[in-house]
Amino acid sequence: MQILFVHQNFPGQFKHLAPALVARGHEVVALTAEKNAQTSAIQTYRYPMPDPAPDPRVSRLGTTYTAMTDRAHRVGRAAVQLRDKLGFVPDVIFGHSGWGETLFLREVWPEARLLIYAEFYYATRGLDVGFDPEFSPQDTFSGFAVAARQAHLALAMVQADAALSPTEWQADTFPACLRDKITITHDGVDTTALAPDPAAQFSLPNGRSLRAGEEVLTYVARNLEPYRGTHIFLRALPEVLAARPDAQVVIIGGDGVSYGAAPPQGSWREVFLRELAGRIDLSRVHFLGRVPYADYQRLIQIGRAHAYLTVPFVLSWSLLEAMAMGANVIASRTGPVEEVITDGVNGRLVDFFDVEGWSEALIDALARPEAHAAGLRRAARASIVANYDLQTVCLPRLIRFVEGVA
Repeated sequence: MQILFVHQNFPGQFKHLAPALVARGHEVVALTAEKNAQTSAIQTYRYPMPDPAPDPRVSRLGTTYTAMTDRAHRVGRAAVQLRDKLGFVPDVIFGHSGWGETLFLREVWPEARLLIYAEFYYATRGLDVGFDPEFSPQDTFSGFAVAARQAHLALAMVQADAALSPTEWQADTFPACLRDKITITHDGVDTTALAPDPAAQFSLPNGRSLRAGEEVLTYVARNLEPYRGTHIFLRALPEVLAARPDAQVVIIGGDGVSYGAAPPQGSWREVFLRELAGRIDLSRVHFLGRVPYADYQRLIQIGRAHAYLTVPFVLSWSLLEAMAMGANVIASRTGPVEEVITDGVNGRLVDFFDVEGWSEALIDALARPEAHAAGLRRAARASIVANYDLQTVCLPRLIRFVEGVA
């Protein structure tokens, strides 16, 4: 078959699937945004980004839909060139619905089977919006804007022949009338490459060397922000550092904003550190920013405990990867996490807002590593191998999804 992947940050969620389909003899092409810096062995074409962005004063609550259809228009024009200049006519189109890229592709290739990656559907209540009133206050009028943001997601689902979601929880964010279109299969975790390593070592920027088994607490997020509970984690640290004088805390994540609102000024990290000024020993708390993947992997393998928090939102790849590496995970008791972790079986769960509970759980994990190593760590890895392994579980299902729908 001829298969077209569409993703503004290709390969994105299609990192393993696209090459696997090539290996099975299909002709695979990708269409991505011109500013995408990711590289891929897949033949990739680029569409220009709309400029300027829509003016909220003009488009008002339709700002998101305007932005998405502007992007879809650019994608559609690029698709016409693929069809008319290169003669490319896909049997299957597989795109991420989040940025509106698939909205006009039916007009270019009406006979193609259209698949979408259905990652998340915004809701005015019960999910991320309003969950943490400190950063996401909820009222009737804020709900108007959230409902308006559903438009391009709903249209993409209506147009699609089938959809894919990585978890049951994320699939269930979509309306019941559309839920039957969704197949559940995660992108997959390479549990062969991501495994425990008792010999792991890492040198901090200050020259200190960390080794597996030492009293190291890790926290990872793409960006350090409220959606991933950075504020809760940092607020728990004063008690942890006081109780565990030998503990080292390693924090990976940038100072940008991936989700939610930006801080009034500076970064969220700076905001939270000002709040905690004088209460955290910064000589033992190491902010590494974004690091190479190999460094991230070694740090997770070294850690005696790993904290993961999220509001009810998309599940981070890093949680599953940490579990695959046998991390002793303490995570927030929120919907997306509870699908993966059972408290006391393959990890620990703590109420998202319970700062004192977080301190106690992290202290216990650091103080009693022998109580967790044989049970929780081993069970964490086993659950990922059984349910999310790339080669034996997820990739075969993903291939069946694409080939079967076609």
